[in-house]
Amino acid sequence: MVTTTDYVNTIPVDQEPEFPGDEQIERRYRAFMRWNAAVMVHRGQRPGVGVGGHISTYAGAATLYEVGFNHFFRGKSHPGGGDQVFFQGHASPGMYARAFLEGRLSEEDMDGFRQEKSRKGHALPSYPHPHSLPDFWEFPTVSMGIGPMNAIYQAQSNRYLQNRGIKDTSDQHVWAFLGDGEMDEPESRGLLQLAANEKLDNLTFVVNCNLQRLDGPVRGNGKIMQELEAFFRGAGWNVIKVVWGREWDALLDKDEDNSLVDIMNQTPDGDYQTYKAENGAFVREHFFGKSPQTKEMVSDLTDEQIWNLKRGGHDYHKVYAAYKAATEFKGKPTVILTKTVKGYGLGPHFEARNATHQMKKMTLADLKAFRDHLRIPITDEQLEADPYLPPYYRPGQDSAEYKYMMERRNELGGPVPSRRTKSKEIHLPEDKAYDTASRGSGKQQAATTMAFVRLLKDLMRDKEFGKRVVPIVPDESRTFGMDAFFPTAKIYNPAGQNYLSVDRELVLAYKESPAGQLIHPGINEAGAVAAFTAAGTAYATHDEPLIPIYVFYSMFGFQRTGDAFWAAGDQMARGFIMGATAGRTTLTGEGLQHADGHSPILAATNPAVVTYDPAYGYEIGHIVKAGLERMYGGKHEDPNVMYYITIYNEPYQQPKEPENLDVAGILGGIYQVSPATIDGPRAQLLASGVAVPWTIDAQRMLAEDWGVSADVWSVTSWNELRRDGLECEEQSFLDPGAEPRIPFVAQQLAGATGPVVAVSDYMKAVPDQIRQFVPNEFATLGADGFGFSDTRAAARRFFKIDAHSVVVRTLQMLAKRGEVDASVPAAAFAKYKLDDVTAGTSGNAGGDS
Repeated sequence: MVTTTDYVNTIPVDQEPEFPGDEQIERRYRAFMRWNAAVMVHRGQRPGVGVGGHISTYAGAATLYEVGFNHFFRGKSHPGGGDQVFFQGHASPGMYARAFLEGRLSEEDMDGFRQEKSRKGHALPSYPHPHSLPDFWEFPTVSMGIGPMNAIYQAQSNRYLQNRGIKDTSDQHVWAFLGDGEMDEPESRGLLQLAANEKLDNLTFVVNCNLQRLDGPVRGNGKIMQELEAFFRGAGWNVIKVVWGREWDALLDKDEDNSLVDIMNQTPDGDYQTYKAENGAFVREHFFGKSPQTKEMVSDLTDEQIWNLKRGGHDYHKVYAAYKAATEFKGKPTVILTKTVKGYGLGPHFEARNATHQMKKMTLADLKAFRDHLRIPITDEQLEADPYLPPYYRPGQDSAEYKYMMERRNELGGPVPSRRTKSKEIHLPEDKAYDTASRGSGKQQAATTMAFVRLLKDLMRDKEFGKRVVPIVPDESRTFGMDAFFPTAKIYNPAGQNYLSVDRELVLAYKESPAGQLIHPGINEAGAVAAFTAAGTAYATHDEPLIPIYVFYSMFGFQRTGDAFWAAGDQMARGFIMGATAGRTTLTGEGLQHADGHSPILAATNPAVVTYDPAYGYEIGHIVKAGLERMYGGKHEDPNVMYYITIYNEPYQQPKEPENLDVAGILGGIYQVSPATIDGPRAQLLASGVAVPWTIDAQRMLAEDWGVSADVWSVTSWNELRRDGLECEEQSFLDPGAEPRIPFVAQQLAGATGPVVAVSDYMKAVPDQIRQFVPNEFATLGADGFGFSDTRAAARRFFKIDAHSVVVRTLQMLAKRGEVDASVPAAAFAKYKLDDVTAGTSGNAGGDS
C-alpha cells in the first residue's frame, strides 16, 4: 500500500467535475462574510470592551465553508433529514457573519459577540456553545480533539438509528472541520479505526492545513499533509488532498521531468509558511530558484503572478471537486486535507504570521487594505470616522447576492447551523417496571450494580420505551453482570457476526448484530462518552429521543474523560452515567489506579451532572424514575442534565422498600433509613452508598456496647444537598428582605440532636460539602489518599471509615460534650483494635472486581 502520494492534488484536472454554481457571485458575498467576520472581532476590541476573538482562522477557511454552505450542507428541512456539521471552533465569527448576511442575526447581535451577560438578548458566545445559544449551535468543538471524536460517533449513531429501525438516516452526512494543529490531539486520531471498521462513508473530515498551530508551524521541519495522509490511509480512510489552486495547473502540466513536484515534495512546511509571509520575488528566488528547470518554468511570469499562485483551499473548483468526491465515495470515511493560508487576505501584518492567531484587531491601514482586497463598498470617511467601529456590510434583500445565497440555502433545506430546542414526546415506563428494584434481594446478597442491571432489564422490556434505551459499556459487561444482554439485546455491529463464536453453546453467548442494542466501544472510555453524547442529544439532532445508559469503571469516568462530559453538558446531552465498581475500598485487589475515592467531587464541577450515591436498589429505582421524568417527561424546566449514579460491586442484603418511604428525601439527597432503637446520648450518623450497611452496624454497636442512641441517615446525594444549600444562600444574598429558605438537609435534620458523623467510601471532601448547612457539630470520616490492593475490611480499617471507626469517632464527640465518660473513646479504641488493619470486619470478599 502506498502510504503517501506526491505533494499535489489527489484529483487530476481532467477528472474535476464542472462547478455547478455562479463562482463570481459566490465569491462576492463570501467577501462580505469575510469582512463582517473580521469587523465583528475588531469591534469586540473597542475601548471598554476588549473581549478578544480570532480573525485569522475564518479568513483562511472561508472557501472551505462557503463551498459547503452553497452546495453540500443540508439543513433540517431537507427531505433527507439534514446533515450534522462540526464547525472548527475558532472559525465561529464566519458562521455568525453568514447568519448576519442571511438576516438571522442583527448588527446588535454581532456587537454582542463574547458579551453573554452584559448584552443579554443580543449575545453571541465566543465559540460553538449549544448551551449558550441553543437554537443555533449543535456541537461544541473548541476543546481540541473532542470535535473529531464526537463526529465519528455521531456518524456511528446515525447508522445505529438506521440499523435499529428507529429513523432513516441514509441521506444524512456528518462533516467535521478540523485544524492541522488539532490533529496532534490523541482524541483527534485515536478513534479513526472505528470509522474505518464500520465503513462510515457518511462521514467526512475536512482538515484545514494552514500549516500553523496557535504559536508557530505545525511541522516546521516536516510536512503535516503528508504525515496525515499516511496516518489516515493506514487507518483505512479514503484520503483526498487539495494542495494547489488552478493557477498551478499549467505549471504542473509543463513539469515533464518532475522537477517542480520534487521541490514541492522536499520543501518543509516552515518554508511554505515563510513564502506566504513574503512576496512574489522571494518565492521566485527561494522556491522556483531551487532548480534550473523550475526557474525557467516561471521566467515568463511576473512577481505578481507568482504571488497569485494560490493554495488549493482557496479555490472553489478544487474544493468543490473534493467535497463531491467525498460524498460519492462508498465503503470508507473520507478525509480531505486542504492547504490554506492562515489570515488569508488580511494583509501582510496577518497572513501566515506566527502571531496571527492572537491578533484581534486591525489598524486603519489594515482595514482599508482589507476593504480594497475584498472590494467592499465602504468609504475611507466611514472607516476614518471611528477606526474602532468600522461598519458592517449587508446588501439589501433585493440584491443578486442575497437572492442567490438564500436560494441555495432553501434548496439545501434551510439554515445551518441550526438546532431543535424541542423534541417529540415519548412513552415512559409504567410503575410496574420498577417493581424489581423495590422488592429487595430477600435472603440473598446482591450488589447495587446487580440491582441496577435487573432494573435496566425490566425497563428495556417495555414495548414502547425499551427500544430507546442505549446501553453503552466499554468492554466490562461481565464485570457489571451485563453479559445477560448479549444473547437478547445483542451487541451493535453493522457487519453482524461473521465468525463462529467460541462461546456459542453457552446461555450467555457473545452475539453481535446490525440491529444490536448494546454499544460496545471496546477498551475505550473516550469513545464511550462520545457514543453517550451522540445518543443523549438525538432528541435534538434527530427528533428521536434516546436514553443512553453508560456503565463504566467509576475511576475511569470523570477522572479520565471529564472534558468530554463537560462538552456533553455544553451539547445538552441527557442520560445516565453509571459509575460502577464505585468507592475507594470496594475493589479489593484492584489497587491504586482503580480505587475511586473522588469522582463525586469531580462530578460536582460539572453544572449539568446530577450526582447520586445510593445504598439500596429501591433508592436506585426512585432516582432512575425521577431522572427519566425530568429528562424525558417534557415538564421539567431544566431537562438538559445527566444523572451520575454510583453503584458498587460489593454484595449485601438489599432490603425491601419500606412502607411510608420518604421518596422526597431520597430524591432531595437525605432521608432517615434507620431510626435509633434506644434512649441514650444522641448522635446522627450520615452515610452514603456502600457505607450505609456498615454505619447501621455502627448504630447497633453504639447501642449495645455504649448505650448511645444514634439515627442513621442515607445521604443519597451529598452533591445535590450542597447545591440546594448554596441556592438558599444565594437567594438570601440577592433578596435580603425575603424570608430565608432553609436548606433541605437542615429541614430533614430538624430536631435531630447530637453530633453528626458523616462517612462514605470517598475522600473527606465529599461529605464535607454539606458541613456549612448542618447546624450540629460535624465530623467527617473519609478515604483520603491513594487506594491500594487489600481486602475491603483491611482497607476500611486503614482509612478509618469502617463501622468501628464510626463508633469511636461518635464517642469522641460525645465525650467532648460531656455526654459520655471521658475514658470511653480510648476504651473503645482499644476494644476494637482500631490501629490494627487486620482487625477490621466491615465488608466481605464477594463480588467481582
